[in-house]
Amino acid sequence: MNKKALTEADIRTKFITPALVGANGDKWDLMTQVREEVYFTKGRVMVRGKSVRRGVARRADYILDYKPNIPLALIEAKDNNHAVGDGMQQALDCAEMLDIPFVYSSNGDAFLEHDRTVTSGPVTREIPLDQFPSPEELWTRYCQAKGLTGSQALVATQDYFDDGAGKTPRYYQLIAINRTVEAIARGLDRILLVMATGTGKTYTAFQIIWRLWRSGAKKRILFLVDRNILADQTKTNDFKPFGQALTKITHRRVDKAFEIYLCLYQAVTGTEEEQNIYRQFSPDFFDLVFVDECHRGSAADDAAWRKVLEYFSAATQIGMTATPKETKDVSNSDYFGEPLYSYSLRQGIADGFLAPYKVVRIGLDRDLDGWRPALGQTDKFGHAIEDREYNDSDYDRNLILEQRTVLVAAKITEFLKATDRFAKTIVFCQNIDHAERMRQALVNANQDLAAANSRYVMRITGDNDEGKAQLDNFIDPESTFPVIAVTSQLMSTGVDAQTCQLIVLDKQIKSMTEFKQIIGRGTRINEDYNKLYFTIMDFRGATALFADPDFDGDPVQIYEPGPGQSPIPPDDEPQAGEDGIGGEGDVDPFGHGQDLPGPGATRYYVDDVAVRVVTERLQYLDADGRLITESLRDYSRQTLRKTYASLDAFLNAWNDADRKLAILEELADKGVYLDELAEQVGRDYDAFDLVCHVAFDQPPLTRRERADKVRKRNVFAAYGDQARAVLDALLQKYADAGLRSVESLEILKVDPLPTLGTPVEIVTLFGGKNAYLAAVRQLETALYQKAA
Repeated sequence: MNKKALTEADIRTKFITPALVGANGDKWDLMTQVREEVYFTKGRVMVRGKSVRRGVARRADYILDYKPNIPLALIEAKDNNHAVGDGMQQALDCAEMLDIPFVYSSNGDAFLEHDRTVTSGPVTREIPLDQFPSPEELWTRYCQAKGLTGSQALVATQDYFDDGAGKTPRYYQLIAINRTVEAIARGLDRILLVMATGTGKTYTAFQIIWRLWRSGAKKRILFLVDRNILADQTKTNDFKPFGQALTKITHRRVDKAFEIYLCLYQAVTGTEEEQNIYRQFSPDFFDLVFVDECHRGSAADDAAWRKVLEYFSAATQIGMTATPKETKDVSNSDYFGEPLYSYSLRQGIADGFLAPYKVVRIGLDRDLDGWRPALGQTDKFGHAIEDREYNDSDYDRNLILEQRTVLVAAKITEFLKATDRFAKTIVFCQNIDHAERMRQALVNANQDLAAANSRYVMRITGDNDEGKAQLDNFIDPESTFPVIAVTSQLMSTGVDAQTCQLIVLDKQIKSMTEFKQIIGRGTRINEDYNKLYFTIMDFRGATALFADPDFDGDPVQIYEPGPGQSPIPPDDEPQAGEDGIGGEGDVDPFGHGQDLPGPGATRYYVDDVAVRVVTERLQYLDADGRLITESLRDYSRQTLRKTYASLDAFLNAWNDADRKLAILEELADKGVYLDELAEQVGRDYDAFDLVCHVAFDQPPLTRRERADKVRKRNVFAAYGDQARAVLDALLQKYADAGLRSVESLEILKVDPLPTLGTPVEIVTLFGGKNAYLAAVRQLETALYQKAA
């Protein structure tokens, strides 16, 4: 056997896998412990204009599990033309991302080991194929490195819950679960987990609690939430496997016969001592307290949650949040310590688990320039308007410019009409009064749909029972109405709107916590409903918070249209209500902070001041997730010139490629979408000419011009009449639609080619499939012969 001639797949099958199993089959179990070709990300969703595609998902050749969901080792395989250790850098990159302790590279001759648990002494060593460590050997080494005793290791290896449906945790959930269970097994009693909105925090919490509960490490558990809807969803969905052991504390009644308690913190605390029913439990009743969304209240020394945590101070306490608070007055890390694990919005977008977003920034003249009333001017009710400069901080609080509201509603409607009028939309307003006026303006701007269904636009705020009753319908992907939800103050959680495609900001936001929570309303992906990205329309400059170093997930695009232009992009202090505490069931998941003028202040309603759009702006994320401000054309030029240092380098790559489409697919993975570029440069140009023209300033030829040049040169004279007719038809297809049609065998089924024979008959004209494909390559060579 010539080992050098074997593919990487052959090396894995013939050498690496047998070495893992062992000569007697007594090492790693192929069915339960060895996973091959493991894809652990989804591939970033890349958006350019109207084009959306996924990037390449990351993959490991082998992941070896001590038990299901407890990974111990990762192996990167190479063919035998590589050295043993050539895959190590790649393997280490994956292992660090996946938090896997033992890393290997192999070319089929031996293994190179890198032990990530070693803090002193040799880290790497070469191992003969037949001496690959067994699962027990690696687990023993891991336990020694981590200082796990026998009883602690039993907790750390407790089985995950498996419902038999095949659902497995994502890699970052595994890390959070395994680190937490192991840390608690070792005796850590304060733990903070930071996971972006939409990453499955409740499922992660369930698996942590399940494993600790089933292992006997924790017997009575309190799970605190701050939304009634969250408690109900948790009980009926993720926590359902707890069955009869689970209860939800309601109506301030305590039953001590259960083991798992779900509770709104408002239900066990209050301003009066008798309302603090958590004191009916003894301080040592719970041995685990889990605080969901712990940025709300629990971090503040005087907050109600903090009092609950301090009362049960003997219990292990886990805080989980998407937005940890770190200010001079409020700190999660002061209480819980530094995060045991963090999975950011930026990482979630990069991995393809969270939706990226575009930003449309719209500047209105009165917002940017301010407004001052004429001397003695009155509002529409005859009130004399105080003579001073009014600006964005006044609008919709103590000064209402009614035409501004109408203009904002018109721009929202313009966007929806140009995209999808039934795209779920949330509009955030300054207060309830502003939300009601915005609802009316949107109804007027969408009279046809609002007349057809009165729920097309709904105000969903804390004071409006009719609106709140429609919340579940708004969240439900299968429910068409309501389409537009107008609200006021976001109160951090509770709106899992998987199909939300447009978020409108017409309120001032200065809190990073609140800003991240608003962004989180749209970051969930739902591919069944074609929700892969969303758009933020910003009228108040709130997205300036993207520039804050505390923000961790840049937009895919920012657009600021000018006057008269379409809103469609071309192809940290707590605010009012943020930490408010209400009674059980009296919670508005969108929030209902009033943000009104102070006592005695006058609110002016002005209906005769014109407002117009003066700016709208655009930015993209590149393939590495960095924010760039160029146009699509400038970005494409820079990326192309980084990929190909010169025109000759591109021409060489193009001419050497058997499939030209492979080059176009590679460019698309880097964010260069030639279809969108053609919209700007010209639809008649081939991908080849777009690259040469945009990147290297070459004069382009249209596809038809290239096809005509080939015909004039009589390139296919050597073929028979029927074969020449086929090639001429392919040439015409290229002139009409470009390369994709020429390189696909499916084109043989499209008129006029079927008139020349069946696909088999046409291929036979050339002497077989290989000869036909060679003729197609000759055609492509002829098309690009006069390249520069």
